Amino acid sequence: MSISRRGAGKALTALSLALATAGFSSVALAQAGGTIKVGVLHSLSGTMAISETVLKDTVLMAIDEINAKGGVLGKKLEPVVVDPASNWPLFAEKAKQLITQDKVAVTFGCWTSVSRKSVLPVFEENNALLFYPVQYEGEELSPNVFYTGAAPNQQAIPAVEYLMSKDGGAAKRFVLLGTDYVYPRTTNKILRAFLKAKGIPDADIMEEYTPFGHSDYQSIIAKIKKFASEGKRTAVVSTINGDSNVPFYKELGNQGLKAKDVPVVAFSVGEEELRGVDTKPLVGHLAAWNYFQSIKNPTNAEFIKKWSVYAKAKGIAGHKDKPLTNDPMEATYIGIHMWAQAANKAKSLDVDKVRAAMYGQTFKAPSGITSTMDSNHHLKKSVFIGEVQADGQFKVVWKTPGPVAADPWSDFIPENKDKKNVPAKSK
Repeated sequence: MSISRRGAGKALTALSLALATAGFSSVALAQAGGTIKVGVLHSLSGTMAISETVLKDTVLMAIDEINAKGGVLGKKLEPVVVDPASNWPLFAEKAKQLITQDKVAVTFGCWTSVSRKSVLPVFEENNALLFYPVQYEGEELSPNVFYTGAAPNQQAIPAVEYLMSKDGGAAKRFVLLGTDYVYPRTTNKILRAFLKAKGIPDADIMEEYTPFGHSDYQSIIAKIKKFASEGKRTAVVSTINGDSNVPFYKELGNQGLKAKDVPVVAFSVGEEELRGVDTKPLVGHLAAWNYFQSIKNPTNAEFIKKWSVYAKAKGIAGHKDKPLTNDPMEATYIGIHMWAQAANKAKSLDVDKVRAAMYGQTFKAPSGITSTMDSNHHLKKSVFIGEVQADGQFKVVWKTPGPVAADPWSDFIPENKDKKNVPAKSK
C-alpha cells in the first residue's frame, strides 16, 4: 500500500505528538533513531569567528573520539553544526532550531556573554542543556548551563592580584580596556570594586570600551601611554574580544608600548588570537587562563598530539600546518567528555537525570589536574599567568597551588551577599 508524501508527513507529526503526550521529551526523540544528535552553536563567520571556529572543530574531534569508544548509550553521536555568524539575536534563533527542530540532546556553544544571554531563555524554557566553554563575568547560575570556563575568581581576580604583587611589577594604576558588552563591563565592575578594596582610588583607574570589530587603536594606545606617564606603575587589563585583538596588539608594537613599561594582561587572548600577530614586540605581555599549550605534562602532550593529527587529517585551516591548542578548546573538550560520562551514568538523555549525573564528574584535564564538576555547575580550575613569547606561545610565570573552586556570585558585588552558589530548580 502506498502513502503520499503529505500523508507520511502527517503520520510523522501524529507520532511525534503521541510520543510527546506520552511523556517523551525532545531528547527522547533525539535518540529514537540510530544516532544521538548534538548541537554545535559557534560563530563560523563574523568578528568572533577568529576565536569560535576552532571550538566547533574541537567538538567534532571529541565526538569522533567518543564514537570510536562506542558512543553514548550504545549510539553514535551526530553533530548538528549551525553558524550564528557573530549575530547575537541569531544565536537565539539557531538555539531554538537545534532544540525544537533538530531535537539535539545537548548543545555546545557560545563565546561572548551577550550570545549566552541571548540563548539562555531558549534553553531554560525548553529545559535543554548548554555547555559554555569560555571565561565569563559570573553573576549568573542557570540550571540549564554548565560553565566549563572560568568565573572571575578563577581568572580576573588572580590576574590583577599578580599585577599588584612584587613579581607582577607592583602596579598602582590600572587601565580597564574592553569590548563594549556585558562581559567586559561586568568584569570591570567587579575589578573596580576589588581594586577599591585594595586601596586603589578611582583617579588611578582608567576605563575604556570599543565596539566589536574595532580596528583603530592609535588614539587609545596614546591615551594609555599618557595615563602611564603620570608617575605610578601602570598595567592594562584587557577584555577585548574577537578579531579586534589583532589591531590592538599590532598598535602596541607600533607605539613601542613594551611589557617592561606597561604590562598588558589579557583574558580573551590565547594562542589562536596571536596567530596573526608579530609577537616579537609583545614579548612579556601577559594572559591569564586555566590552560596553556606550553604546559608540560603527559595528558597535555596527548591532547596536543590528538589535535595535531585531527587537524592535519581534516585539513583545518591554519591548524593543519601549525596546530595550536588553547584554554576554551580544553574547556570544550572537558565538557563534552563529561556530558558523555554523565549520560552513560544516568543511562538516559533526560536532562534532569543527566544534570544530576554531572555533579561530581571528573576528567583528567590537559592543564594537569583532574577537573571536577561542582554542584554550582562550574569546574574547579587551576589558574595560570603566561608571558607572551616570540613564537606566539606563553611561558607560565605564576600559577595557583591547586584547583580553585568557582565563585559565580562575586563577593565584590554587594548585592550578592545572600546569594547561594547553587542553581535554582529548572523550569
